[in-house]
Amino acid sequence: MTATDDEREGFAAFMLRCRARGIGSNALFAAMEAAPRAGFVPAEWQKWTWSNRTVPIECGETLEACDLQAVVLDALEIQPGVRVLEIGTGSGYTAAVMAKLAERVLTVDRYKTLVEQARLRHEAFGLENVIARQADGLDGVADGPFDRIVVWAAFEEPPRRFVDLLTSGGIMVAPVGPAEDVQLMAKFQKIGSRFERIDLEPVRLQPLIKGIAEAL
Repeated sequence: MTATDDEREGFAAFMLRCRARGIGSNALFAAMEAAPRAGFVPAEWQKWTWSNRTVPIECGETLEACDLQAVVLDALEIQPGVRVLEIGTGSGYTAAVMAKLAERVLTVDRYKTLVEQARLRHEAFGLENVIARQADGLDGVADGPFDRIVVWAAFEEPPRRFVDLLTSGGIMVAPVGPAEDVQLMAKFQKIGSRFERIDLEPVRLQPLIKGIAEAL
């Protein structure tokens, strides 16, 4: 069996798991398949490309399991014409998927290494509507407002400071909870000047750290 066959089988199994959880967006599946995930996974972890597990990447970070990514991207309800902010670029994979669905994606990370590698991958795959930038995810984004915001690091408390960055009716998905314990991935929809919250599933992600990395 070739690597391509393995990847096709892995993707088919991934779709079955998603459909069993009630995720059935053909547009989302098409975008995830069109953004070649294997190109964002380190060579030594290729066999886990479509497995339901995290994968180590550079700078001590991880690529989230594809199942969790699907849950989050489905909750974002990304449609043509929307502008997306992603905090936590990682390998650049989810930004690539969102770029297939949205008008524009700005993805930021505190690690220069991750941003540069993600930018190279996006360019290699011909993605022209995604911008990768090194920035402080807590305070370093001034390009809003955005229609969608996704955060891949945990807040101790619901992220009310992001209300002003969202358009009316906009959606934010982020984990909320203690840094060293189980958190809840939650969907927040902006209604007026407040958020309506729906909890999605338990997760354990690193806390959102202020500032940018000096060395990496």
